[in-house]
Amino acid sequence: MRFYLDEDLSARIAEIARGLQVDVVAAQECGHLGRDDDFQLAFAASESRCLVTRNRDHFRALTVQFIHQERPHAGVLVVPYSLPPDRFRLIAAALAEYDRRHPGGISPYTFDFLPHPES
Repeated sequence: MRFYLDEDLSARIAEIARGLQVDVVAAQECGHLGRDDDFQLAFAASESRCLVTRNRDHFRALTVQFIHQERPHAGVLVVPYSLPPDRFRLIAAALAEYDRRHPGGISPYTFDFLPHPES
């Protein structure tokens, strides 16, 4: 599975997750800081990457919009508030576990939540 971290998540998470054999890049690494959420979601889809974010409500609305507009979408994975944004290793471990549980990826337009790695 391939992931793209929204700019609300640290690029440090991507660095750690790559060490865990996860295919992930961050918006910061791609030079996409300050781009709007529509751009971020479209870019992720163009790269066949599931967008990972903490911005649940806006990306839920964007997912519905992309469905209605029949725009490409490679999925959205929400990091819940139970995983603090500065717990880089914990989030990276949760991404690695999600990746392990979804070896074939997820279906287009999927909107899912990253489970806590201890659950």
